[in-house]
Amino acid sequence: MSSSTSASIVVPGARDVRGTLEEPGTDASPSAIVVACPPHPQHGGNRSDRRLVAVSDWLVDHGIACLRIDYGEWDEGRGERTDVTNAIRWAAERYDRIGVFGFSFGSALALLASGDDPAVEAVAALAPPTRLNPDLEVLPALESLAIPVLIAYGVRDTTVDWEPVVDLGEERDDRVLEWSADHFFIGQHEAIAADIGSFFAETIGSTDAD
Repeated sequence: MSSSTSASIVVPGARDVRGTLEEPGTDASPSAIVVACPPHPQHGGNRSDRRLVAVSDWLVDHGIACLRIDYGEWDEGRGERTDVTNAIRWAAERYDRIGVFGFSFGSALALLASGDDPAVEAVAALAPPTRLNPDLEVLPALESLAIPVLIAYGVRDTTVDWEPVVDLGEERDDRVLEWSADHFFIGQHEAIAADIGSFFAETIGSTDAD
């Protein structure tokens, strides 16, 4: 693994949103970044989630920066969507190419926020739910996306209602990856990170995925 640098970030906006920015430890500044969205904050989800960290490690090792965020105060998904949008805007002011990744609750926000901002060039959703609440439906957001999309899910996942999202992704010819796993992908974080990281290397990265 190559060296990296880490910095704490405050995302501008009305809500208190903090993040960890990881960048490759090279002389040249990275031109691509992935904003990573954690799972449900009321269930312990935060920027230290092992799936987010695994993806971040892979990206940094392949020349792509990663900003892992914590959401602001709980707001039933609405404020958290704004948090992701603000993080994307922060990233777009500093990098040429932007991707967004999320796990579970965060994957729904990744899909929703990616449709809000034309700066986003690719989005990956791991274990995506169909909705966060009646006002935040994932399927219309996915349907509207005209950028590369990766959907990854575990066939034994009984925690979220992923089937409609996967069905729509297959109908749209998005990249869909099936894993023999439950919602938490225990023991498979590094392998999943390689699949998700390779997707971003192909879509926004300046280096190959080897």
